[in-house]
Amino acid sequence: MKKRKILYWVLGIIGGLILIITIFAAEQFYRYEVCNFSSYDGEPHSYHIYAGATTDSVLNLLREDYEISAEMDLKMHIRILLLHHPEPGHYTFQPEIGDRELIERLKYGYQTPVRITWNHYVRTREELAGKVTAHLQMDSTTLLHLLEDDAYLAPFGFNKETSRCLFIPNTYEVYWNITPDGLFKRMLREYNTFWNEERRAKADSLGLTPIEIAIVASIVEGESHNKQELPLIASLYLNRVHKNMPLQACPTIKYAVGDFKLKRVLYRHLAVESPYNTYKNPGLPPGPIRCPAPQTIDIVLNAPKTDYLFMCASPELNNTHIFSSTYRNHSAAAREYRHTMDTINWERLQ
Repeated sequence: MKKRKILYWVLGIIGGLILIITIFAAEQFYRYEVCNFSSYDGEPHSYHIYAGATTDSVLNLLREDYEISAEMDLKMHIRILLLHHPEPGHYTFQPEIGDRELIERLKYGYQTPVRITWNHYVRTREELAGKVTAHLQMDSTTLLHLLEDDAYLAPFGFNKETSRCLFIPNTYEVYWNITPDGLFKRMLREYNTFWNEERRAKADSLGLTPIEIAIVASIVEGESHNKQELPLIASLYLNRVHKNMPLQACPTIKYAVGDFKLKRVLYRHLAVESPYNTYKNPGLPPGPIRCPAPQTIDIVLNAPKTDYLFMCASPELNNTHIFSSTYRNHSAAAREYRHTMDTINWERLQ
């Protein structure tokens, strides 16, 4: 009887130890794999970790947004997983996160990509640099310098004036601390993906390069907000290019004078000295007047065949144009439009 009691005691002690170890192991597993960090507001949080940051400084950042359930377990897991110096980058952590995921992401630099985006309303290199770097560690001045560096751009097939063609408007995911060179290489991959064999073949059939097509597309976009007219406008400018006619595109004048809100192009504007003045300089301007949308590039590549060479804003001021094949017809439409513009009460409209 006494031996049986001793056996029960021994089994009880062993069972208790097993239970304690199991609870401890389960708790460690939970803290390690499932959750040791819980955000106070139940939302994910993002952080920029700069070069030179220490483990303690990163944990201090997290403590502002997360409750750490077991600090001792965390420190033990940091030692076991050998986290010495967190890798710089942009990290987004979920509302609940275990030690292993947190530590390994910081140790190996498993970042959360950020989105960079810009649209076809971006006109200048300065504006493009600002849009692209808005959510990057890179500053806009660094990017702008490269956008204007002919020697740097040459291997990519671009120059200062055409560098905007490389940055096709869209939304892209990149790492926050991407290098300037890495960004340009990424944009070149995106550019080559867009300019596939089919699009390059269409450009070649028009006797133009992809860059020249983009320049035409930028002018087409500047001419009208009426999407239904864009194919006809594209056809008109392609006809002018093929006939070696001056483009005489008002959007290029607005670009040349630097006033993108200019409502009416006057004769004094046409006298501005600029390679973008297509009234004074034959052929295409040296670069685009904005970053044309991919859809507009496709409109140019697939423009209908017409004999239009002239266009004039409709005197009805309804955001449409009158297209003409002869200068005589164009002159008549232009006189009617000028008469309408001269008789408008601008103060009342304003």
